[in-house]
Amino acid sequence: MRAAFIAEEVDLLRETIRANDGDNVAGGAFARKVDQLISDLYEDIGELTDLKLSDVLDLFLIKVLYVNRRSRDAETLRYLGRMMERYLRAGELGIGPRGGMMPYLSNLMEETAHPSGAHQNLFEAYRKYGDNALFISGIFPESLGRRRAGGHLGGTPFVDKRYFSTMGRKYYEMAAGHELAEWASMRTTLQRLASFFDVYVEALNEMSGRYVMGMDVRMLADKMLDAFNRYRETKDPRHIETARKYAALLKLDGHQWPALDRMAPPDTYF
Repeated sequence: MRAAFIAEEVDLLRETIRANDGDNVAGGAFARKVDQLISDLYEDIGELTDLKLSDVLDLFLIKVLYVNRRSRDAETLRYLGRMMERYLRAGELGIGPRGGMMPYLSNLMEETAHPSGAHQNLFEAYRKYGDNALFISGIFPESLGRRRAGGHLGGTPFVDKRYFSTMGRKYYEMAAGHELAEWASMRTTLQRLASFFDVYVEALNEMSGRYVMGMDVRMLADKMLDAFNRYRETKDPRHIETARKYAALLKLDGHQWPALDRMAPPDTYF
């Protein structure tokens, strides 16, 4: 995979979005470029870590939010990318007394349902709790539904989608209304996150299901078949080994694909 080339192309996409802030320019050529870059990420499955996490996340966000949902705001895209990067890195590092992504997620849910107030100011507290609600709802929607006591802002005793949507909107609204929001040049972005919270949740649901917590199954299948066909044409064992790797990612049953075993060695805008 040409990691440096992909990084440069993602940066060009960012620049295009920033240069056209307030409009959406995801026409046919732009959308095809995004799809090609995502395809390139899967081209060499052994080198996915060569790219910066920020580049990968921004590319996926551009796909699900800017291309698929016609977002027009560059700053919100940037905000979501850095938020995702911060949360995913913290989860990988196992920050917290128990460590690991799922205990980390549980801590975030507890913190959001029962705010501790352990922040340097109310602006940062409100923004953090809004981020918590958006990250949990967007990336781990299947984790919602457990019974909990209502938070300080009230609401249903169930930690479900509606609960976090309500909490997320309220926290972002309060953060946007704080005097520090203007000082930090974040008022408009936080207001947009509050107003279109459910749109961003939906986009992150797609991003999580296809790219973050899973992989694009159709793309993996296509690349597996491409590698298989290249092997049939060239008899180069490297191609069948690549096909086997994609098959492993897809968790394919070897009995259903015996050739892989036989041929291979071991209005307002958002």
